[in-house]
Amino acid sequence: MSSTRIEGTQASLAEVFDAEAGDLPLGPDVEEVINYVRAMETGLHRLSTLPLSTRLIREMHAVILAGVRGRERQPGELRTTQNSIGPPGASIATATFVPPPPDEVGALLDDLERFVHEPPGTPPLVQAALLHYQFETIHPFLDGNGRLGRLLVVFFLVVRGRLPEPLLYLSPYFEARRAQYYDALQGVRERGDFDRWLAIFLDAVCAQAADAVTRAERLTDLRERYRAGVQASTRGAANQVVDLAFEQPVLTARAVERRLTITRPAALKALRHLAELGILVEVPTGPRGQLRWRAESVLAVLTAED
Repeated sequence: MSSTRIEGTQASLAEVFDAEAGDLPLGPDVEEVINYVRAMETGLHRLSTLPLSTRLIREMHAVILAGVRGRERQPGELRTTQNSIGPPGASIATATFVPPPPDEVGALLDDLERFVHEPPGTPPLVQAALLHYQFETIHPFLDGNGRLGRLLVVFFLVVRGRLPEPLLYLSPYFEARRAQYYDALQGVRERGDFDRWLAIFLDAVCAQAADAVTRAERLTDLRERYRAGVQASTRGAANQVVDLAFEQPVLTARAVERRLTITRPAALKALRHLAELGILVEVPTGPRGQLRWRAESVLAVLTAED
């Protein structure tokens, strides 16, 4: 499993953090990942006032496709034409799967919404698996259904109180087993083979949860080691920058100045002190000459392939 490549794009995690640090042009793959994160943040914020519903799904879809691949395909709008799933160039007649007609999409999403809010009876992970399968089968949008469908799993588990934060990331598992993933979904549609789909989905949850715990433990150990080293050498802002580096592994003096409410000289001093200790590495500047520092060890934990 690898978290180096994100959500089926060619964007790396390091590229995304570089982009978030500012001053670098955004490639299309990086923009897709940033939109995905924004959609997650938008949805989590909206959950405080809006239930997990068709309306929320449409809002998140609009964010996912804003200005990126698929932006011309009605972001936030349910499809009004027939779509199909299959190899490039396949027609509806030769497609692997043809979703329901567009005039049925609204009613099917209403059913899906009722399913989400049924009184708990089915185990939450089983219900999440069925939710994902049904959403992908309805395929309510012309593009972005896969990205949004995997995001809905996380939102459902947050709503059910099984995740305090969006900590479960299933995409790397499914991307690494794309053929099996699609075959399992199609097996339910064609033969009602729920057992195989549930097995794959639950294996994904188990593997990704274990991976998240392992990475979190490595990051915690690394942070405590860094904290101890910095505390032994200074009582200045560098101690706060250590924690910031685990939140944003690519830093600029401007970002540190803004986040910690300190002066630019103090931010530069802290960054350079961490570079002297080997915690940060100064990297080539952005197009406007802005200095940048990367926490290479933090990125290594996040992108390690197991």
